[in-house]
Amino acid sequence: MVNIIGKPLNRVDGSLKVTGRAQYSAEFPQENLAYAVGIPSTIARGKIKSIDTSAAESLPGVIKVITHENAPKLQPLKTFMQGGTAAESYLPFQDNSVYYSGEHIGLVIADSLEQATYAASLVQFTYEEETPIVEMQKQRNEEFEPQTVFGKKPSVIRGNPQDAFNKADIKVDEIYTTPTENHNPIEPSATIAVWDNDTLTVYSSTQATYGTRKALADSLEIPEENIRVICQFIGGAFGCKGTFWSHMLLPVIASRQVNRPVKLVLTREDMYNVVGHRAETEQNVKLGATREGKLTAIIHDGITNTSMYDEFVEPFTVATHMMYACDNLQASQRLVRLNRVTPTFMRAPGEAPGIFAIESAMDELAYALKIDPIELRLINHADTDPDENLPWSSKSLKECYQIGAEKFGWSKRNPEIGSMRDGRYLIGMGMATATYPAFSSPASAKAKMLSDGSVVVQSSTHEMGGGTATVMAQLIADTLGFPFEKVCFEYGDTKLPRAPVSGGSMTISSVGSAVHGAVKGLQAKILELGGIKQSDSLTIEDYANILKKNNREQIEIEYDAKFSQEKEYSKHAFGAQFVEVRIDPDFGEVRINRYTGAFACGKILNHKTARSQFMGGIIMGIGMALMEESVVDPNLGRVMNANLGEYHVPVNADIPDIDIEMVEEIDNHVNPIGTKGIGEIGITGVAAAVANAVYHATGKRVRNLPITPDKVM
Repeated sequence: MVNIIGKPLNRVDGSLKVTGRAQYSAEFPQENLAYAVGIPSTIARGKIKSIDTSAAESLPGVIKVITHENAPKLQPLKTFMQGGTAAESYLPFQDNSVYYSGEHIGLVIADSLEQATYAASLVQFTYEEETPIVEMQKQRNEEFEPQTVFGKKPSVIRGNPQDAFNKADIKVDEIYTTPTENHNPIEPSATIAVWDNDTLTVYSSTQATYGTRKALADSLEIPEENIRVICQFIGGAFGCKGTFWSHMLLPVIASRQVNRPVKLVLTREDMYNVVGHRAETEQNVKLGATREGKLTAIIHDGITNTSMYDEFVEPFTVATHMMYACDNLQASQRLVRLNRVTPTFMRAPGEAPGIFAIESAMDELAYALKIDPIELRLINHADTDPDENLPWSSKSLKECYQIGAEKFGWSKRNPEIGSMRDGRYLIGMGMATATYPAFSSPASAKAKMLSDGSVVVQSSTHEMGGGTATVMAQLIADTLGFPFEKVCFEYGDTKLPRAPVSGGSMTISSVGSAVHGAVKGLQAKILELGGIKQSDSLTIEDYANILKKNNREQIEIEYDAKFSQEKEYSKHAFGAQFVEVRIDPDFGEVRINRYTGAFACGKILNHKTARSQFMGGIIMGIGMALMEESVVDPNLGRVMNANLGEYHVPVNADIPDIDIEMVEEIDNHVNPIGTKGIGEIGITGVAAAVANAVYHATGKRVRNLPITPDKVM
C-alpha cells in the first residue's frame, strides 16, 4: 500500500480546465435557449410610480418583460442568519419599493443576449424618490444591537474589563476601520433554468446545491424532489455564492412564463450590487497591560451595517473572544441600516476585519512596552480557550511563531522605527497572528465498487478551485490502498448525497469524513462478503475477485457523517503572518518585498493544493491591506467603482514569492481524518501584518484600510 495522503498530486480537474472542457453554470447548452437581462434601479430609495415597456416589447426577438406588475407572487424565505438558506429575505418584483441602487426591478427575456441587453435599456421607470441612507457615520443615532453575532451574544463581558482598563499600567485605545469590499470572482453569478412540466433543472453557480434547491422549493411552493440543481465547477466565490440570492429566481420564473430554458448571467456591475459584500466596520479596541506585557483588559466594540430589510452582522469580534489569555474582556457589536443590498459572507467573515483591528492594537501595545511583537503574543498565549473555558483540540501556534520567524528572518529586524533601508527605500517588517475556527457539518456520501475493482464515491459538494475533487480522490485511494487513478469522486449535483454549503472552511472536514466513512464501510462490506478479516495485503484484483465470485456487478454503501454537538474541545486552526514592505518615501507607494506564512491546520491532504489555498488567502489579504475598497456615492447610494478597472485587486506584479510553512498536526478531535479547514485562515492577520510593517518602516500608524499612498506620505 502506498500512502498518498499529503502528496502534492496534480488536480484531477486540471486538464478539463486548461482545455476548456470544464462546464461552468453559464455553459450548459440548451435547445431553444432564451436570454435574460436584469434592469437595475437608478435610485437607492423610493417607489416605482410607472413603467413603460412598450419600446422594449416592440423590438424583434424580445419575448417578454417582467416587472412587479406581472410577476408571480413568491413565498417568503428565511435567511441563513434565521436558520434558512437564503442570503436575503428580499424577493424580486413583489411590490414597487426600491431599497438600493442597482436592485433588479425588471427583467427582459429575448432570443439573444444582445437583444435583451438593448431592450433592457429602453424600459422606462419613473420614481417617487426619497433621500437614501448610505453613510454609516451619519446613522450613529440609529444604531441597534443585533439579535446574535454568529451564534454569540452581541455583547459579552468577562470579568471587569472597564475597571481593569482604567487601572492598567499601559493602555492602547484606538479606532480602526475597514471599508466595504466586494468579492470579484472571475465567474459572475449565472443561472440557467429549464422546466419540464412540473420538474425544474437549474444550473447555477452556487456553493450550496441543496441550499439552492430548498430555497427554490420554498419560494415556488413545489416539492424539493421536483428540483435538480447542478454546479460542478465554480469560477471563484469567496462567499458571495454561498447562500441563495434573489436573482437566482429570475430565470426560473421567466422560464416558466415563456416556456423555454432561460439563462441569466450577472454583469460585472451587478456583482457589486445584488450579491452582497463585506460590510464596512468601525472598531474601537482598548488594551490594558502590565509593564511586563501581561494583558489585563481587552475591550473590542464597534459598528457595522446591514440592509433595510435584513439583519446580517459582519462578526468582527468573534476572534477576540479566544485569541489571548485575559481575565477581563468586553466584546460588543451594533448595526445601522443603510440603503444597500444585504451584506454577506466574504472570505473569513468577521476574522478578516476583526483581526486587523486586534492585531494592529497588539502591535501598538508592543511598541508602547518596547517588547518584541512575537514576545508580547507569547506572554499572552492562551493555553486553553478563555472564551469557552475548554482545552484546545490541538494548537501549534507557538510552533508557527517559531518556524515562521526563523524562515522569515525576524531576528534581523531592527526594532527602531525607520531604521531599515534599501537605498532610498524604507524597509519595514511586521507580523500578526492568524486564526479561524475548525467547523464541521453533517454530510453524506455514497461509495460503490465495480466488478473491475474501480471505485466511485459521490457527494453533492463542489469544486470551487481549491482542490476538493483531488484531495477526496486521495482520501479514497489512501483508505483502500488503491492506485489513485482507479478511484473517482463525483460531485456537484442534488441527485447525489447531501452535502453542506462549501463554506466556512469545512468541506474537507465534513464531506471528507463522509467519504472516509463510506469507503471504510464499503471495504468492510466487501471483506465480509469474501469472508476475509484483514485488508492490509489485499490488492485491487483481490477486491474485484470477491465481487466476481459472488456474481456482483457492483456493491455500494451510503454513509452519513455526524458530529457531536457536545463541546469537549475548542477547535481552531492557527498561524503566523510575516511581511516585509518596501516604501517609496516620496510617493508613499507600498510594495510587498517578502512574505512568510506559517500555519497549523491539522493533517494536510495535498501539499500542493494546500499551498495554493494559503497563498490565495494571503494574496486576498494583501489586496485588503493595500487597495480594495468599494466607493459609494453619498448622495446616490451607488457603487462608483463597480468594475475591475477601478476596484483594485492584486496582480502578479504586486505579489512576491510567498513562503508557506505548514506545521502539520493531526487532530482527531475535529474529525476522523485529522484535518482542519485551510480555505480562510490565510487571509486572517495579513492586513494587520502589512499595517504593522508600514509603521515599522515609516512611523505612520494607518488604522483605516486600505493603506493608500496618501495615508503613508
